[in-house]
Amino acid sequence: MKPSQNPERPQRRALTGVILFDKPFGLSSNHALQRVRHLFRALKAGHTGTLDPHATGLLPLCLGEATKYSGWILDAPKTYHATLTLGQTSSTGDGEGVLSPGRPFLGNETTLIAALDGFLGPQTQLPPMHSALKVQGQTLYQLARAGREVERIPRAIQVHEIRLLSWREDRVVIETRVSKGTYIRVLVQDIGTALGCGAYLSGLRRTATGPFSLSQAATLEGLEGMSQAQRDACLQPVDCLLTGLPRIDLPPAQGRALSQGQIVMGNLLWQESLYRVYTQNHFLGLAQPDATQSNLVPLRMMGDAPSTLFQEPGTP
Repeated sequence: MKPSQNPERPQRRALTGVILFDKPFGLSSNHALQRVRHLFRALKAGHTGTLDPHATGLLPLCLGEATKYSGWILDAPKTYHATLTLGQTSSTGDGEGVLSPGRPFLGNETTLIAALDGFLGPQTQLPPMHSALKVQGQTLYQLARAGREVERIPRAIQVHEIRLLSWREDRVVIETRVSKGTYIRVLVQDIGTALGCGAYLSGLRRTATGPFSLSQAATLEGLEGMSQAQRDACLQPVDCLLTGLPRIDLPPAQGRALSQGQIVMGNLLWQESLYRVYTQNHFLGLAQPDATQSNLVPLRMMGDAPSTLFQEPGTP
């Protein structure tokens, strides 16, 4: 008997939605994705940016059609609680590397706050060798494990917010909201250099991604303890990934045309570069104006809109 015919094997479902997941310590982002996909029995799934195995916290996961729109949340700012250990440095920037003694921290709270404030705003950051960034087809951490170090290009990042949460002896906890592409371990190393004592990242928890908060997230244990119906009730709608984009509502006939890949003629010039499109309060996908700014062109559309959606209200 083929595996797909095994009555004891749960059937995969064409399920669509977003699950806000609180990733536990020690689990890779891909492993977390596969565990959640298995629980939901979803045919298709993808994550919205990785968290290191030793980091915890918010990891939005996309199921089904939601995977088409994960790129928009990838670019969103992210907020972290980071624990710094002062007076030591690490070969990897975190607790997984070889630790070396630095200098004792001899400052005070004012010193700490002043150093943190110095990292606010736009800046450049050199990606660490121990990272998942690829160079010539190989990830940097693979090259680092082989004892190789390659040239890396500094990238533009921005620290939107950074503040001191607590400080006790050599342990400092900060909260920071940063742009896409920011490596917190590098930020921590730079803070240690600014303080003159050295520092490494000894704990990291993501508390927000774009509009999503960790308080909205489900844990693995929580999901495992739910019925299938309870898990499904945890799913967020696909368009929650796109809340920052302007919305337009089209009549059913125009909605059908756009969903079928056709250009929709407009009576007015479209003012924005990208729109969330709806018909009868049902999300259809993303569209953008053409070069004339007068017509609307489908960019990325949902593939599961029911045919009854495109009937004019009151049509039998």
